[in-house]
Amino acid sequence: MDQWASMEFRPRNYSAEEESHSLPRVRAENDPLSTPCSSKEVDVVGQKEEIYDPLRGIDANSPASLKDLQYFDDNSVKVLSESSSVQLQEKEWSSFKKFLIQRFSVPKTVSVSAMSDVIVKIGKASERSSTNMHLEELEDPQKFAEEGVRMITQKEYVSRLHELKAEIAHSWQNDDRVTSLKLTIKVTRLMMDTSVLQFYPMLFALATDIMDMLGDMVFERIKCKAEVSEDGTRICYLPADFTSSDICSDAKETCNNWFYKIGSIQELLPRIYLELAILHCWRFLIVQPADCLKRLVTMIRGIADPLASAYCRLYMVHCSQKLPHCSVSVGYLIICINDMKVQLSRVMSARETSHGKLLENPALLIILIEPTIEYIMKSIFKDLNQRHIGDMLVDLELCKDKKELFGTIPCVSVILHHLLKELPVEVVQSNAAGIINLIECSNDTSFDQCLNYRLLGFKLCESRRQMEVTNVQAVVNRVIEVSTQYDCLEKYLTVVDAFVDIVLQYGMDNYLSIILEGVSERACIKGIAENELATLESIFIKLLTHFNNLEDAFSLSHFVEILDMMYGSSRSVIIVHILKIATRSGYLRDPTTIQFLIEICQALHDDIDFPNVKEDDLQQPARLISRFVQMVDYGAEMERQLTFLVECRGAFSGINELKETLVHKSNHLAIKAMKDSKNHLSFIKACIAFSEVTIPSISAPIRQLNLFLETAEVALLGGLISHSDGLLDSAITCLESLDLMNGSRVRADVDGILSTVRKVCSLFVMVPGSVERGVTNIPKSIFFLINSLSWMAPRFRTRILCAVITLTATLSQKKLPYHANHGKVPGNELLFFEDQSYCEELKSLSKCVLQNLVDVVHQEPSQASRGVMALEACDCIMSSFKLNPEISTICSKLIETAKLCLSENDKYLQSTMELMNKYLPTTQRAVLPLTV
Repeated sequence: MDQWASMEFRPRNYSAEEESHSLPRVRAENDPLSTPCSSKEVDVVGQKEEIYDPLRGIDANSPASLKDLQYFDDNSVKVLSESSSVQLQEKEWSSFKKFLIQRFSVPKTVSVSAMSDVIVKIGKASERSSTNMHLEELEDPQKFAEEGVRMITQKEYVSRLHELKAEIAHSWQNDDRVTSLKLTIKVTRLMMDTSVLQFYPMLFALATDIMDMLGDMVFERIKCKAEVSEDGTRICYLPADFTSSDICSDAKETCNNWFYKIGSIQELLPRIYLELAILHCWRFLIVQPADCLKRLVTMIRGIADPLASAYCRLYMVHCSQKLPHCSVSVGYLIICINDMKVQLSRVMSARETSHGKLLENPALLIILIEPTIEYIMKSIFKDLNQRHIGDMLVDLELCKDKKELFGTIPCVSVILHHLLKELPVEVVQSNAAGIINLIECSNDTSFDQCLNYRLLGFKLCESRRQMEVTNVQAVVNRVIEVSTQYDCLEKYLTVVDAFVDIVLQYGMDNYLSIILEGVSERACIKGIAENELATLESIFIKLLTHFNNLEDAFSLSHFVEILDMMYGSSRSVIIVHILKIATRSGYLRDPTTIQFLIEICQALHDDIDFPNVKEDDLQQPARLISRFVQMVDYGAEMERQLTFLVECRGAFSGINELKETLVHKSNHLAIKAMKDSKNHLSFIKACIAFSEVTIPSISAPIRQLNLFLETAEVALLGGLISHSDGLLDSAITCLESLDLMNGSRVRADVDGILSTVRKVCSLFVMVPGSVERGVTNIPKSIFFLINSLSWMAPRFRTRILCAVITLTATLSQKKLPYHANHGKVPGNELLFFEDQSYCEELKSLSKCVLQNLVDVVHQEPSQASRGVMALEACDCIMSSFKLNPEISTICSKLIETAKLCLSENDKYLQSTMELMNKYLPTTQRAVLPLTV
């Protein structure tokens, strides 16, 4: 240390330095942020080259463009269109089958009747006595009582069907088509067994997959016969839109043989299924293959089981899509719907089917049939012209003529639902009153009528065309009358939720009051069930979205009352929505609104399960509550504002983000009080005390550190020196606790800590020193702290030591660069004016830090980093001390270290040597090696 006894701090004139480094200011001729002038056009001299732009529109005058267009003739476009349509239909059918499998839960075990021997043959089935089975699930109880019923697991059943599909394909490839047909017939017989209702949709999806495979193989074989003769000679290439006249007699004979084989099957259902599988093969025989559909529709009427017949109709619709599109009309589809109406009416009115099977659960049966109705109805409307909707409704027997589309003729409710779902919005809007009549007279057990009213409401909301107010009022009035008849809150909500948008859109405030009153009455009687919360949430979100400000929503009758009765995630969603609206409209100043928002924030906070909640799930509520606290402004009533912050701290103690907001708001209040001309010293102390108490409850030490520093600055501005000293001590304590985070620290955190430590040093410039504690108390604390932290890397340590050296050099100046509160708080240059012990204390600390800095630089293992650290240390020393021989020697050694670690062309190295050469006295420049 003695070798540095003569070290002196470099004197600084901060005002002169600022002026010398400031850029000259000259008024600009033009606004640099204004719209730039258009660039000048430049003519390019040379040969003009034509470049093809694939995104450019077609030039009608260009012969090349016309030539390109001629490439796509009408036939090519037609083929491409049909091909893409077929691919789309196949994708839709595949998705629909997946939907069938996923929608209905399948039992783990499936009872297998005698007709399912093809499944039992390989599956690991076990026999059980009929006395242990539910006889009501059997087709023939007496027969199974004699023979017993075989049970097989659902997994084994599905596995066996996959094996059968592979066997059929393998037999076909080996030219054993008879075996393929026999196995497929056995698969179709499985569709006759409806003893396990829930399994039937899955069975249908798997079995029809096998039938489709056989149908495609038959089609390709006949097509090959038509294109290639027995000796392999190519006869022709059939176009995509071929007709029976293009087919040779040999291919027609083969096709007829397949239909004869299928026609000889005794059972009706397998015979229909297999003919449907090869339905598109009728194209080889007749000009209008779609004519066969009417015969097949009539044949399906012979299937007594409603479930089996419904899915058979579904498969017919699928197979008809393989026929030429232009030849298929929707007539057979309408017949299917009418037949299903008759069958469903029988199901609802009788306890058993026509062949004597008990209907244990007709509701389940209708649920299983519903997907078939939905698919057929979609097929009807797929390419239906809107002008023909009237004819279609007449054919569906829903009206007598097209003048009155919806009359009083009842319809099966489940069919009506899917009809409404597919009807165009314009048709629904024009006939809303008639549709309500139809819904009222179609009240049966097949479908809940409240869902039809709900669908009507949603359809009316979809319309972009405004309805006449009188018509809207008539429709809404009818719906409100219907909804009031529901004592059950769930059904009531189901209906009114769909019409809330219409009520809001047309300003029907009286109906809105009726709706909320109805909700309140039913909720008060039986409470709100969990399955009703989602619909209530939907209604409240619509109300909040409609009104421009929260006061209008809160003033609605029963709004707050209903919200208080809600619970769980639905209430939390509504509260979050309210807070979003409240915090985006500017400051909140109305006391009533603020009090209500405090209460709902408290409810949101209480709903959070803090021990088990994920951090991501907590972010949005925490951010919104914090935002709410930020937006509350009591204006000149600062004491009331501070009281509000105290209440929030107690109410929302589990949210760290909010505590940070509270500290920021408290400090802001203190600054606001300082700017006031009145004397608010006691209030400022209260704000500082609030922050001092709140900060330790925040869990993250780095956040505590930053808040302590922020509050210390506020205390300094208020002239509260003792408070600022305590806050800075707390900040140093936070730095010490950062050691507990070792192992989880990432580079971004380390950089943040470095920035914070530098801020502590810059803040300490304004803090008046204490004779009792020593003027270098806090810098010494930082110095000893970084030496005690094992996780601190040499590069990080070097920069902090440089900050401490810069601090001591700044404190030694006769005039400090900045002061607290515009000089009202005296700086150390006044408190310790020409105090030799003050300067000695600063020098003593600087010597220790300087020695430590040189040692730390050489501890860095990375060569490149060590070179940069040496230059950083050298810059710091040169700017802080006069370059006497001792300091010059230290700087020269650091530069030598940098030369060994960095390239000789390194710009940082060169600029540092130039700076040292500038600072050195003239007598020393010749003897020091300052060039590379």
